[in-house]
Amino acid sequence: MLFRTVAASLSLVITLARLLLQPTQELSRADTLSLAVIVVAYVSTLVVGLRLRRGRGGLSDAWVQVAGDVVIATGLVYLSGGADSPLTFLYSLSVIGAAVVLDRRGALWAAAASTLCFAALVVGARFLGDAPGGLMPPTRVMFVLGSNSLALGLIAVLAGYLSRQLSVAGGALSAREADLHRLGRLQQQILTSMPSGLATCDAERRITYVNPAGCTILQVETASVVGTEVETLLPGVSGLAPRSPRSELVVGQGAKRRILGLSVTPLDGEPGALLMVFQDLTQLRRMENDLKRADRLASLGALSAQLAHELRNPLASMRGSAQLLAQDAQDGVSQKLTNILMRESDRLARLVEEFLRFARPPMPVLQVVPLATLVTETVDMLRVDPLARDVRVEVSAPDAVAVAVDPDQLRQVLINLVRNGFQAAGPRGHVKVALTRDENEARIRIWDSGGGISEEMMGHLFEPFFTTRDGGTGLGLSTAHSIIRAHGGSIQVRSNRDEGTEFMVGLPL
Repeated sequence: MLFRTVAASLSLVITLARLLLQPTQELSRADTLSLAVIVVAYVSTLVVGLRLRRGRGGLSDAWVQVAGDVVIATGLVYLSGGADSPLTFLYSLSVIGAAVVLDRRGALWAAAASTLCFAALVVGARFLGDAPGGLMPPTRVMFVLGSNSLALGLIAVLAGYLSRQLSVAGGALSAREADLHRLGRLQQQILTSMPSGLATCDAERRITYVNPAGCTILQVETASVVGTEVETLLPGVSGLAPRSPRSELVVGQGAKRRILGLSVTPLDGEPGALLMVFQDLTQLRRMENDLKRADRLASLGALSAQLAHELRNPLASMRGSAQLLAQDAQDGVSQKLTNILMRESDRLARLVEEFLRFARPPMPVLQVVPLATLVTETVDMLRVDPLARDVRVEVSAPDAVAVAVDPDQLRQVLINLVRNGFQAAGPRGHVKVALTRDENEARIRIWDSGGGISEEMMGHLFEPFFTTRDGGTGLGLSTAHSIIRAHGGSIQVRSNRDEGTEFMVGLPL
């Protein structure tokens, strides 16, 4: 269609130029017919173009176009001199156009139609005697007809062959493009769906690609990390280049801290570029630490139970003896010493009882209780604690969550955690207790503004007898851990100087 438009436009320009160069006179019959033929060409092109644009064009439109090309070419040849016309090449263009839109068959039919039309022009002009250059000799007529017929036939065969080859090549190219697009989509689907993070960097160690899983693990946006230094995204990865089968990296801080299992390999086809595949091992390492802690707690619990059992009877005997001595004491010094002996015996007895509760915590007596009420009442009770003086306390428990728990044991856990928060926050500090609900569990978050738990302390936080407080037994958090585990829940902690410390207790719904 574009070719037809260009050809008609050139014909119009040539005709108008010829008319302008002639002396001023009225248009001749030939000039009028020439302009009419060009207008017909424009109209037919416009009609078929609109049909194609609306999706209505088909094989019949192609045949109409080819027939129109032959008719237009015949009219222009007739008007420009018949057998001696310089526009006889238009028949060749009609044949080539037919080959493009109708393949070899259309080209042969266009060649035959063009030959018949040209023969009709030549023979008709001879019989009618209106040839512009006079009558042609019979031998000349035969030569012109034969040469044009042969030329049109050869052009039809050659154009049909080339059109066929072009069609085959175009089909093969379209198939290859479709395969390439399909492979591209498959590759993108694989990169998007794979659960592991994947990142690439160039030879200058700048990030070139991060897949969606990698962005989720690292908690970044693709647009914000492409082009940044790889050390900014994965600190320490340059020390593993150019090849590392399996390593671990710690990235981020605070809530964004992640433990990554990472492998680094060179990226084929681009010297110096790296391919990094990584997985988030944070939860796995946390579970491993919980299992190790549970093993240690079990061993220490057994030892504590045995030790407490061995100490209870001697302590009872010592206290009984001290009471008898106190009854027989005659002077103030003896009375004072026996009182000290009984007081310290009582302290040791309480410590033994704590050991026993840690070693053999009682099975929870589960009751369905409104968790918001339990949390609110416990915090309100602790507001009068001396440790809460000058500490701003906030409670957020909007969700009405009913959970099957042992209220006494859970209250003991909350008391330990909230009082620890008071002590860590200190005067003019801040403590927040919040209750939220997830799909499968209720979560109690106890946050304080202290943030004084180091990474080294974090690994021993729930171990018995580990304390950073003067006079503490180190059994509060370990007992809380045992109670929560007995409820089938979990307890986690994160701490940062800038973000504070938060204990999160999860209870199954």
